[in-house]
Amino acid sequence: MNAPAIWPVTVRLAEAARHSRREPLRRRLVADAAARRAIATALDLEALESLTADIELCGWFDGVAIEGRFAARVVQICGVSLEPFASDLAGAFSVRAVPAGSPHAQAPDAEVVVDLEAEDPPDVLESDVIDLGAYVVEHLSLEIDPFPRKPGAAFTAPEPEPDVSPFAVLKGLKGPPKGTE
Repeated sequence: MNAPAIWPVTVRLAEAARHSRREPLRRRLVADAAARRAIATALDLEALESLTADIELCGWFDGVAIEGRFAARVVQICGVSLEPFASDLAGAFSVRAVPAGSPHAQAPDAEVVVDLEAEDPPDVLESDVIDLGAYVVEHLSLEIDPFPRKPGAAFTAPEPEPDVSPFAVLKGLKGPPKGTE
């Protein structure tokens, strides 16, 4: 994650790794107005009215397992009516993260095998800090409808213009038929 943090809510890897599944480290995240504006701008939303998340972290090999749930109220512009409308989104995610150099990290030059049923490989952390806000924003972005439509909005196609044949245009230049004047 080289990009600047949009909503930096961090925890140290060592602190999270000390916890177990039975007694995970719990964090409740609530985005304030400034964070919501920044997230809305980054995700190209009209507004983000609310965003909360509940995160649980526990040790996983030499890294951490992160389980999260979030709820948000987003305001988007309808692609049909061009009016803003609000919708509620919710989601859950499960991520594994390991420190750089971990034997559990996928080697950067390893062959990528796509298995839709397999779990994602663990994220490799760049430092000993885990940005929980970044994970929430990333998974929120996956829930946003890229083609938003306000409930009840329907597209009505415009009436097609009649085809004008080139001969009809020439006939109009000729004038009215003889004897009809």
